[in-house]
Amino acid sequence: MMDYARLAFMIEPMTPQDVDAVVEIEQVAFTAPWSAQAYDYELRYNQMARYYVARPQKVAVVAPPNTWWQKLFALKAQSNVLTPAPAPIVGYGGFWLMVDEAHISTIASAPAFRRCGVGELLLVTMIDSAAQVGAQVVTLEVRVSNVGAQALYRKYAFEVVGMRKRYYSDNGEDALIMTTPPITTAEYQRLVQELKAGLITRLSR
Repeated sequence: MMDYARLAFMIEPMTPQDVDAVVEIEQVAFTAPWSAQAYDYELRYNQMARYYVARPQKVAVVAPPNTWWQKLFALKAQSNVLTPAPAPIVGYGGFWLMVDEAHISTIASAPAFRRCGVGELLLVTMIDSAAQVGAQVVTLEVRVSNVGAQALYRKYAFEVVGMRKRYYSDNGEDALIMTTPPITTAEYQRLVQELKAGLITRLSR
């Protein structure tokens, strides 16, 4: 599993207390967003589901803050001296374990934190978690127009294995079905470890 100690972000399991913040991101990330009730049901009753949230790490600011995450926590420290609040949620993701397949049901980052590595950190965390709970492959659907997400998935060896015609209800757009090779093989694990090393370098504080 990923060691988050050195990173600007950490990933932890989603809880019912996180749902309102997750739905705020959901509503700007997707044209057909899930409701708070849907997430609450997933967390409380769907035993196949695993959901995660990303938060910036709390850091001690000992010099004038000069990065976005130092500024964020400098401001939060000033406003929450007596009762510090949890770090804000900046992304989330989840999957369903169906026999030996982990199906990624959602992944999103807050607009201000896109292209900061949050989505990739969530993805690699879910791949690791899927392997731990017995999945052999990871699969997902992605809009044919979402070339940015497709590039990230291909980086982790997802390949297009099919298409769902008019899958998205908001505009009838097709979805590509993308799937990894077997994730527990030595070859795939070597790839993931190499990519993790690069991600750790990118996100190190």
